[in-house]
Formats: sequence, C-alpha cells, structure tokens
Amino acid sequence: MPTNPLLPPRTRLAHLPTPLVPMDRLSKTLGGPRLWLKRDDLTDTTASGNKLRKLEFSVARAQAEQATVLITCGGVQSNHCRATAVVASQLGLKCHLLLRGRRPPVLNGNLLLDEILGAEVSYLSAAAFADLDQQVADLKTHYAARGEHAFFIPMGASDETGLWGYIEACAELQADFRQAGIKPAAIVSATGSGGTLAGLMLGKQRYGLETDIVAFNVCDDADTFTKKIRSDFSRWEQRYQQGVDTRQLPINIIEGYVGPGYARANAEIFATIAMVARTEGVIFDPVYTGKAFHGLLAELAKGRFEGADDIVFLHTGGLFGVFPFGAEMFPEDDA
Repeated sequence: MPTNPLLPPRTRLAHLPTPLVPMDRLSKTLGGPRLWLKRDDLTDTTASGNKLRKLEFSVARAQAEQATVLITCGGVQSNHCRATAVVASQLGLKCHLLLRGRRPPVLNGNLLLDEILGAEVSYLSAAAFADLDQQVADLKTHYAARGEHAFFIPMGASDETGLWGYIEACAELQADFRQAGIKPAAIVSATGSGGTLAGLMLGKQRYGLETDIVAFNVCDDADTFTKKIRSDFSRWEQRYQQGVDTRQLPINIIEGYVGPGYARANAEIFATIAMVARTEGVIFDPVYTGKAFHGLLAELAKGRFEGADDIVFLHTGGLFGVFPFGAEMFPEDDA
C-alpha cells in the first residue's frame, strides 16, 4: 500500500507493543498446531482491550475537531463504552454513554466502572436504540446549547477512522512473527462490530502479512458483518484515499458459535473459559473471546487448519465483562 499524506492523527493511549506468547501447555494437550496469544488485553489496565487501539485514532479525530464531549454507545456491559469513559477522564473530556437496556439493580463489571469514572449514562429501550441517529443528534444539540461540542464515536469505534487501530497493529504483528520465527497460518479473533476484523484485513494488505485473517461472529451472522465491513471499507477509501481496491479483500467469518445470543453464553463456553484459565492462567470473557476461542477449538477438532504449524488468537480483552456472569458460571448447588 503506497504512503499517502491523508493519514489520520493519532493520540497515543495504549501500552504498545503487546506481547505475543505461546500457549504451550494447552497446545500440547490438544495436539495440532501451536497456539499463540496476541495479548491485546494488556493495552492498559483499566481501558484494556482492542478498543483502545481504535480509540487512539477516533479520539485524535475528536480532538482535532475541538470536541469537549465524547458520545458513544453499546450494551450495558460494553467494553468499548468503558474504555471510552476511561480515555475521556484521562484527557479531561466529558463522556456520555447511550446504553441499550435498563439500569440493573446492582452495578458491576464495566457498568460499575462507567459510573465510577463519572460518565453520563442514558439507558435506551430497544426501540430508542434502533433510532440511534436521532438520539445522537438530540444529544449534540443539547451539548451545543451549553456551549460544548460533542463528537460521536460509533459502537466499538468501528468506522473508517477506527479501522486504523488494527491496520497499524499489523505492523506490530509482523515484527512479532519475525521475532518468534513463525509464519502463522491464521490470525483469529472475535467480531462483534466488525472494526477489528476489517482493520486486520487492511493491515494485512498494507504490511504484507502472509497469513489468513479469520473471525468468529459473536452476534448477527456473516452476511450482516460482510455488509458492514464493505460499507466501512468504502468510507475508508473515500476519506483516506490510500489507493486500495478493497472489493478484492476476502472476508472470512466462521459462523455457528453465537450460542444463545449476543452477551449470552452456555455451559460449553463457560467450560472453555475455565479450561484456558486453569491451563494457561489467561481469562477470556463469555461475550467475545470465550466464544471465539471455543469456536476455534471446535473447528480445530473438526480438522480445520489441518497441517498448520502456528495459529495466533487475538485476545481482545473483556476482563470486566466476566463479573456479571458469576452466577451462571458457578451456580449454587441446589442440593
């Protein structure tokens, strides 16, 4: 990909590079390819996870536009919303979160952190959340009347600007692979809003990674993500003019592992999370990484990636999202 002056500004927020580590005990137990973790759960302590890489570019754009308020949206336990609230506090900005659902009687996980950080929270019904554009427009008008400029970051920071987070992460991955002396058959991740997957696809092109990019959807279906990613690609091409024909980029999404639905999990996923924790000391969450890693193990058992020597799984964080699932993961004995 040729260089171009139309590159976005970046506000350094994440602790980079994150480690690439082998999962040797688990790999030995399972047989097959050697599994590696790209530890993007370590981008920060509180604002941890993949969202922070995207926010480096989204927030820089907001700052360039003289924003004083960051507005964003997601589920009640959104990792992205929590990361945005942390970053806003770090930079002296206000934060307003539009959360789909009701305020629970007990605050925990990401939502508890949102409140501690002082984010303004609006809880929206499903119908109101479906009309998000109007909700955002009303909020912008509200803040403008108070002499403030609000900047909207979409769900997951997954738009043409947020894509740069994982475009540039591919340069880091390339250096990781060189240092480890590996040529992975695939980089595997969860996808919930499409931005990480789309960024990895563009980054592979930009930095010449010779590895497949594969994702497990944790909600919706492959067709929904394909349309969303193609739309983000189109806006990215128009805004940044990098001279890339994104229509030729393959979108590889493996379906079948959404389970009971978005932000819901079953006993199999909980068992995978516990097994990885007890084998490698790594915590996955039931919403994103636990589902995707469970899907990866299931596909390996079916023979996918046969003949591969190394596979890299992108740990996108989500630790705080584990806490609301305690009762489901360890139900009380009724006996």
